Amino acid sequence: MIPPMTITEKILAAHADLEYVEPGQLIQARVDIALGNDITAPIAIKALRQAGALKVFDPERVVLVSDHFAPHKDIASATQCQIVRQFAQEQHLAHFYEGGDMGIEHALLPEKGIVVPGDLIIGADSHTCTYGGLGAFATGIGSTDLAATMITGDCWFKVPETMLFIYTGQLPRWVGGKDLILYTIGDIGVDGALYRAMEFTGDTIDTLPMSDRLTMCNMAIEAGAKNGIIAPDEITLKYVNHRALRPFTFYATDPGANYAFVREYDVSTMEPQVAFPHLPENSRPLSQVGQVPVDQAVIGSCTNGRLEDLRLAAQVLNGRRVAPGVRLIIIPATPWIYRQALKEGLFEIFLEAGAVISPPTCGPCLGGHMGVLAAGETAIATTNRNFVGRMGHPESKVYLANPAVTAASAIAGRIVGPDDL
Repeated sequence: MIPPMTITEKILAAHADLEYVEPGQLIQARVDIALGNDITAPIAIKALRQAGALKVFDPERVVLVSDHFAPHKDIASATQCQIVRQFAQEQHLAHFYEGGDMGIEHALLPEKGIVVPGDLIIGADSHTCTYGGLGAFATGIGSTDLAATMITGDCWFKVPETMLFIYTGQLPRWVGGKDLILYTIGDIGVDGALYRAMEFTGDTIDTLPMSDRLTMCNMAIEAGAKNGIIAPDEITLKYVNHRALRPFTFYATDPGANYAFVREYDVSTMEPQVAFPHLPENSRPLSQVGQVPVDQAVIGSCTNGRLEDLRLAAQVLNGRRVAPGVRLIIIPATPWIYRQALKEGLFEIFLEAGAVISPPTCGPCLGGHMGVLAAGETAIATTNRNFVGRMGHPESKVYLANPAVTAASAIAGRIVGPDDL
């Protein structure tokens, strides 16, 4: 009889053609999708060529997206994107995205149905763990590992232990997936899930929209996790049914599976969370933020640049103006989101409020472009990291929050919630 396994263990076992795996076991597993971007792919391409490989294992399953410094901000970034573009053309890759087709990779791939439930996905980007929101095993790797996977279609893994996080209760107004994950990271710390799987469950998760599920799994890496994952259900099925480019499998944890750690949270009284510089674990409830003036507010990124996030921001901004001296930057995560936001009239609200609307790009999240901070400046952002110098100058500061709080803060000129306006 096969011992019970968690959802993470079951996906890994299936891709390694094993009946059973356990934490700590080293396995070689088939990869469904291998992902690179304009920062990481050029290094992988160079390593692939040095290895003497002439072609990728499957041009349908190697995905390249130029999103970090695109549109090109300088000659160096143009060269990076050129390397990726030429390789994609040479290899006849089915999924290469730049220009008007380009979106932020971790929003783009689920939207296009490239990643599906039950997949094993690796990406040379730490926020690849986003796809766990679909019920897939997804994790970030280095560029040389990406090169090896692009050649062979396989990757090695150490099976992680799993931590279970159970959320119960109805979410209060203005509280969403971003707040759940910031609260959790604040509770366990940025190394609290080191090389472990974070499995999110409970009646709160059962009703959580897909956008919030992707947000939660996106930030699992900020707790040091190998992956974040949510068991697929009817909400997942509704999301993937008309998108999926390949057949998919719904896995679920077996009753009696072993967890390294179980944590339960009642969310019914949770406030919106704000992570103070310079770590995502420095989260506080909104009521304890105090007086924090801001120079810039950024709504976007692979964490919170989806249509639902923009709708939430528009709800707060409608009929209001950004405070004098504050720059509000809105970054729709994909061309489809951009077009839909335009169609729904959200852009009119943003422009009337005094916001700048950017094309899809990672942009300021990593201090790239479209909103880099100067010395002494403070930003509030819906992004995922607030390390020293993350959004620009080492003497700048970044506070992390959900889209509603970020929008409200742009209006007030200091960190507040929508109800404070």
